[in-house]
Amino acid sequence: MAGAARRASAALLGAVALLVFGQVAARNLLDLGLPWADETARFCGVSLVFLAVPDLARRGMMVAVTLLPDRAPPPLRRALTRLAALALLGFGLALLWGFQAYLPRAGKFSAPATGMPNWIFYGPALAGTILLVAAALERLLAPDAPAASPAADPTPDTAPTPDTAPPPAPDTPPAPDQEGPART
Repeated sequence: MAGAARRASAALLGAVALLVFGQVAARNLLDLGLPWADETARFCGVSLVFLAVPDLARRGMMVAVTLLPDRAPPPLRRALTRLAALALLGFGLALLWGFQAYLPRAGKFSAPATGMPNWIFYGPALAGTILLVAAALERLLAPDAPAASPAADPTPDTAPTPDTAPPPAPDTPPAPDQEGPART
């Protein structure tokens, strides 16, 4: 499921880029406005965020301030992890409550430029929120399980680059293709 959400998020990001580029090009080169492109790009952007966030939360890769947990003893670290998972769960449940209050009314209408029904427009956001609640429950019920690190991610964009590779040990001679001190 997480892989599908990642692929969908990547496709949505590409769609946003193409739609915005096409809209700007049409406006500047052809003097043609494309209101449907703006609305569709907004749909893709909202869907992208709501489908990507649950996977990031599940893997423990959300933006976080970790100064206190990193320096805390293990029992306190576990308690802080549980507290963060509870806060995420509370946020997800509050968002679901908001959806149940809002969507029955808003779902009857359509987006003005595309005619897309609002229940479709907000569908990925609702699905992403449900996945976020599941991710929070997973983190809450298994707080001692280590979050997947970027190095364990099977996607190819996590391979070490020259910028992220560790430097050689000081007493190791430089590789032939690296610059080193001049030898005489």
